[in-house]
Amino acid sequence: MKPLTLINLLHLSLTTLLTLLLLLITTTKPLLLSLLYCISLSLLLLLHRRPRPVLLIYYSCYKPDFDRKCSIEACKYFISSSRRFSPESQSFMSDILAKSGIGDEVYAPPLVFQTDNTQAKLRLAFQEAEEGMFSAVDSLLDKTGIDTSMIDVLIVACSVFAPSPSLSSLIVNKYKLKEDVKTYNLSGMGCSAAAVSIDLAAKILRNAREPKHALIVLWRQPPDARRKLHLPRGCGGGAPLNDARRWRSKAKMELSLSLRTHRGADDAAHNSAVQMEDARGNVGVSLSKDLVRVAGEGLRVHMRALAPLVLPLSEVLRYACACARSALARDGERRHVVVPDFMAGFEHACVHTGGKAVIAAIGRTMGLDEYVTEPARMALHRFGNTSSSLVFYQLAYFEAKRRVRVGDRLWMVAFGTGFKACSLVWTALRDSAPDTDNPWNDCIHQYPVKGW
Repeated sequence: MKPLTLINLLHLSLTTLLTLLLLLITTTKPLLLSLLYCISLSLLLLLHRRPRPVLLIYYSCYKPDFDRKCSIEACKYFISSSRRFSPESQSFMSDILAKSGIGDEVYAPPLVFQTDNTQAKLRLAFQEAEEGMFSAVDSLLDKTGIDTSMIDVLIVACSVFAPSPSLSSLIVNKYKLKEDVKTYNLSGMGCSAAAVSIDLAAKILRNAREPKHALIVLWRQPPDARRKLHLPRGCGGGAPLNDARRWRSKAKMELSLSLRTHRGADDAAHNSAVQMEDARGNVGVSLSKDLVRVAGEGLRVHMRALAPLVLPLSEVLRYACACARSALARDGERRHVVVPDFMAGFEHACVHTGGKAVIAAIGRTMGLDEYVTEPARMALHRFGNTSSSLVFYQLAYFEAKRRVRVGDRLWMVAFGTGFKACSLVWTALRDSAPDTDNPWNDCIHQYPVKGW
C-alpha cells in the first residue's frame, strides 16, 4: 500500500471536514439528497479532470560492438598520443582515470580507434551519434511494435553536439516520421537531460486532447581530443505513452511525479560548469572549485522541495522532531546534521552517476547505504559516465537483477549544468525482467564487483 504523504493527508482531511460540515448543516432529506448529488457530481468532475497517466512502455540502452571496448590503459595511451597536453596535464588526467571507478570494459568512440586521433572530426561525431541513436530507436520500435507513423512527439537531448540540421531532424529523416510530428531539441542540460526530457514529454502528453506517443532519445556529447575523461559514454531511449486503456497492460512503469529545481539565478551555481576556451584556444568544459559546494546546496534545495511530496507522514514527523531537538541543543553540545530517510518513500533509487566521488558524496549526504547506490556504482564501472542516459542504464541493472516488483516506487535523480537538479518518481506496473537487448545480459553475473 502506498504510504500516506503529507500532501495526500491534507487533501483527505480537507475533503472529510467539508463533507462532515455539510452533513451537519443539512437536516432535511431533500437537502441531503441534494448534497449527495453535488458530491457525486464533484467526484465525476474530479475524475474527468484527472491528468492522463504517462506510461513507460519500453526503453533501450545502446551497447556498442565488442571491438569498441577500451581499457583504462588504452585511454591513457590516447591521452598521451593526442599531443595536446603537457606532461603535467597528462599525469593529472591519468590519475583521475585511475580513481574514477571506471572498469576495463567500457566503450570508446570511433575517434579513439582512428589512425590519426589527434583531431576530432565532425564526420566522426555524426558517425557516433547515428550509431548510438539509431541502434536505440531501432530496438525500441521493434519491442513496442509501434509504427513510426504513430509517433506524435520527438524529443532529442544532447549536451554539446548541436549540428544543423538538428539531431531530431536526423531521426525524422531516417525513420520518415509524419509531417506534423512535434520535435524538440534540448542542449546544455548535462546529465539531467533525461529527467528534463521526460518532464517535458509528460506535460505535452497530459495537455493533449487525445492520447499520443512521445519518443525520447538521449545522447551524450561526442568526445574529442579535448575531452578525454568523457570517453566512456552511451545512449539510451525511452517511449512514454499516455493511452492507459490500450497500453497499460504492456507498460513497465507509470510516472507518478516529476520535479525540477534550478539554481541558475545564483552566479556561483551558474558558473560552476561552463563551456569555454582555454589559453590555447581549445574549447572544453571548465569546472569551478565551487562545484562540490554548489552541488551540495542544489541537492539540499531539491530535497526540501521533494520531501513533502514523497515521504510518508511518519517520516516527515520524525524528521521534524529531529530538527527540533538539534535546534534546541545546548551551547557546547554537538548539533547533528539531520537528514530524512528518503528511502522510506521508495523501494529503489537511480542515483546520479557523475563519478565515484560524486556517488560517495551523495550517499553520505543522503544517508544511502551501499545497496542503494550499487546500481550507480556498477553502471559507472561497466559503462562509465553515460551522461543523460545514466538513469536508464541503472534501470536496466535493476531489471537484470529482477529486483523491481509490482507497486514498487523507483526514484531517479540527476544533476545538470546551470545548476539544476531533477527527480522522477515511477510506480512499477509489473515485475521486472530483463529484455533481450538489456545491456547487462552478458555480464550481470559478475556484478556487484567486490571492493568497489
